Amino acid sequence: MEEWLERLRNNEFDDLILLTGEGLRRLLAMSDRLGIRAEIVAAIGRLRTIVRGPKPTRVLTEIGLKPGLTSSPPTSAGIVESLSAHDFRGRRVGLQLYPGEVDQSVPDFLAASGATTFPVTPYRYASDSETTAVAEAITKMASGEIDVIAFTSSPQICRLIEVAEERGLDQELAEGWKRTRVASIGPVVSDALKAIGVDVAVQPEAGFHLKPLVAAIVSLYAPL
Repeated sequence: MEEWLERLRNNEFDDLILLTGEGLRRLLAMSDRLGIRAEIVAAIGRLRTIVRGPKPTRVLTEIGLKPGLTSSPPTSAGIVESLSAHDFRGRRVGLQLYPGEVDQSVPDFLAASGATTFPVTPYRYASDSETTAVAEAITKMASGEIDVIAFTSSPQICRLIEVAEERGLDQELAEGWKRTRVASIGPVVSDALKAIGVDVAVQPEAGFHLKPLVAAIVSLYAPL
């Protein structure tokens, strides 16, 4: 993923196709960890962006951008139909894929159209055991068994909410937010938490990485 982001950063794409909102969130989270988020957002803004439906559109809106082209219907077939009205000969296309059995219609169309495609798959589906572990954490938050929960990236927040929805634990998560102190690694994550109505108990004052985060959490329990 880092190599793909470097290509994006260095203006090596002419177009960017986003198939999922979660994929774009993961790319932004990685760019944040690499310290190049602003450059990546600027690079995306220079491209013709083509999105499959409202979710990637929503993420683009969150970073102050708009899609150049939105497929209708929001499917891979819809993307191909939208793309067919444009000439891709010699175009360099960044293609954000999703995990699993990906519909090959978009890559196949681009190849047949004479484009050079640079695919990236920014995330994978979690196993049942991983999902169960997240669900158990939500239950423990709700019961007061967890004193503090720390977030180091925005996708972790999305994952917690996703599992709550999948397992019918929305009420437990709502209670968990009330009973559990929340620590954030930095402003980007704090803003994501505040956007869903979660109070951030602590974040590092500077140096937004793991060691200052741990020190900030320790400070919560230091004697006055």
